[in-house]
Amino acid sequence: MKIFSWNVNGLRAVLNKGALQEFIDEKNPDILCVQETKAKPGQAEVDFPEYEELWNSAERAGYSGTAIFTKIKPISVSNVLPIEADFSDQFGDPLNEGRVQTAEFEKFYLVNIYTPNSKRALERLNLREKLWDPAILKYLKDLEKEKPVVVCGDFNAAHTELDIARPETNHHNAGFTDEERKGIGNLLEVGFIDTFRELNPESERYTWWSHWGHARENNVGWRIDYFFISESLKKNLKDAEIYEGVMGSDHCPISIELEF
Repeated sequence: MKIFSWNVNGLRAVLNKGALQEFIDEKNPDILCVQETKAKPGQAEVDFPEYEELWNSAERAGYSGTAIFTKIKPISVSNVLPIEADFSDQFGDPLNEGRVQTAEFEKFYLVNIYTPNSKRALERLNLREKLWDPAILKYLKDLEKEKPVVVCGDFNAAHTELDIARPETNHHNAGFTDEERKGIGNLLEVGFIDTFRELNPESERYTWWSHWGHARENNVGWRIDYFFISESLKKNLKDAEIYEGVMGSDHCPISIELEF
């Protein structure tokens, strides 16, 4: 089973470029999770007849949003993060921004996540550290009580210095603060496996590049898109890949292959 994840930074844009259709034709994913769709069903001309479409769009038009395209019919689907916390802040409520999807399959739960960006001045860092990351961690562990979990998406944080081209100049910037890195570390501490790092322990490869300074051409990037899996799925993990050459977004797709 091949599962892909891609922050498309606007589903309509990547469709209009032909990049998503070309990608699906070439890679033929069993399941594709996308983030930052910036669209609602019907606003994007999606024509993937082999796939069932699962949407979780933001209430705010043209913002955030996630979607799953799957050849395998899920047992159940949820767009809810079932927690009791006041997420509202001056920038809005991330629970209304289409940031979490869960699809239940026979062997595992698949969770598609688009983590809120802490913003340039770290205005949303406190929300990330105190509310979002703990809520996601609790949710994933609760799901894991029922069956293994595969979680993917844009986590908007580079975990270690291997995951960012210029760590020395970014320690206090959004995406590489101690608080954000700890959020990912907490997932690993409770047993989730960073699939790419598991199979590529020393590799310095990236999934996102700034639009500034020819960052992508010079490969000055960040690895902020991940697949994490429950430890019980480690034996099923056959491959984890990054597709730096796939264009169409400021992020590139990533994938895992599981064998059951």
